[in-house]
Amino acid sequence: MRSGKLMGILLIVGGSALALIGVLWLATSVTGGRLQVTGAVLGGAFLAIVVLPLIGGGIFLLIRSGREAADDAQRTELRRILDVVKSRGQMPISDLVLELGSSRNQVQEEIHSLVGMGLFTGFINWDEGVLYSQDASALRELDKCKNCGGALKLVGKGVITCPYCGTEYFLN
Repeated sequence: MRSGKLMGILLIVGGSALALIGVLWLATSVTGGRLQVTGAVLGGAFLAIVVLPLIGGGIFLLIRSGREAADDAQRTELRRILDVVKSRGQMPISDLVLELGSSRNQVQEEIHSLVGMGLFTGFINWDEGVLYSQDASALRELDKCKNCGGALKLVGKGVITCPYCGTEYFLN
């Protein structure tokens, strides 16, 4: 990631420096009478053929390294959620929000992402605001809500919810 950013910056700076040197050389050659204007235009075209890919490649590497940094940050955040919840067994959502420095909605989206990737099993009671990590096999046999005793309903891939209290169970 860092090498891509550094390489992008070096390509942009190198391409810009080469372009500046080339344009200055062409301009002084024309003003000094050693080169005609048509030759300078042709030289400029060849210079552009060399310089533009360097600068374009540098911009591409900078953009890609920025995306990779964002992806790394997302993976780190998901890993932190998994580590915290699995090590403690249960975690209040408010504590998780504070520990991660994010919002409740963002934590909820990240938990659903972990469930969608098949990396987290457990359940969450949104009313009480507590996230529980649990073995998937124990949750598969569950037919009544652990919170209120209501009948559970399958609502999506790997997600069962209690229609009475809103507790969500995440299966793997």
